[in-house]
Amino acid sequence: MTVDETIKTEIKATTGWLILSREARRNALNAQMLQGIISSLKEFDNNASLTSIVITGAGEKAFCAGMDVSGKDVAALSFLERHELQRELVMLFKTIKNLGKPVVGRVQGIALGGGFGLMCACDLVIMAEDAQCGTPEINLGLFPYIIMATLIRVVNNPKLLLEMMFTGERISATTAKEMGFVNKVVKRAALDDVVNDITAKLSTKSPAILRLGRRAFYTMRDLEYDQALEYLSGMLALNMQAEDMTEGVAAFFEKRKPRWQGK
Repeated sequence: MTVDETIKTEIKATTGWLILSREARRNALNAQMLQGIISSLKEFDNNASLTSIVITGAGEKAFCAGMDVSGKDVAALSFLERHELQRELVMLFKTIKNLGKPVVGRVQGIALGGGFGLMCACDLVIMAEDAQCGTPEINLGLFPYIIMATLIRVVNNPKLLLEMMFTGERISATTAKEMGFVNKVVKRAALDDVVNDITAKLSTKSPAILRLGRRAFYTMRDLEYDQALEYLSGMLALNMQAEDMTEGVAAFFEKRKPRWQGK
């Protein structure tokens, strides 16, 4: 279905697909689009029949080229109005972090600036081998301030990240994987098959435990080590009370597939 002219959503089996749909603008983000993404993600999250979410872009050339700074509407904004527009991007990243379902990024084309941040905010990222990503903001006299909060938490070599941000040069899908931004790099023709395989695997897991585990991961990541251990100890105790844990153990010993209740 079409949410508006900038966003399309679709449900495939137990996965909600969100398609950024401004192909003529390389799926660049504007205020309407950001609000539509946030609204659609929350709707998917509240749909008990779904176990995962996929974010991708329309067309073959771009996943998302970042914030659209070229429109007449943007040029007419005041300083404070521009600031509030940037805050919509902040709210998007906060929304993604607080979701209860795994989010898979299907990256079929360039992912730049805010689009690169959106890609990295996904839990899992599958990227076409000929796609590229980067932080070109420096070339406009800007710096990728907001997305840095996400990038620094997933990159495995901060110095290479600084090089990207200082130079504005794009990196290949293979390099993105080496830096920790991407899970799998695949041939373009295989992109959908790999994404569907991952979402199919997620559909066989307990949605309740996926929710608890995802929340624990992102909360724990930002805690000091001793605090993280204490927090995770409490989360394990909570998980042990879940009906799905009892069912999972029973299914294991009975050598059958578990019948998850999401409780």
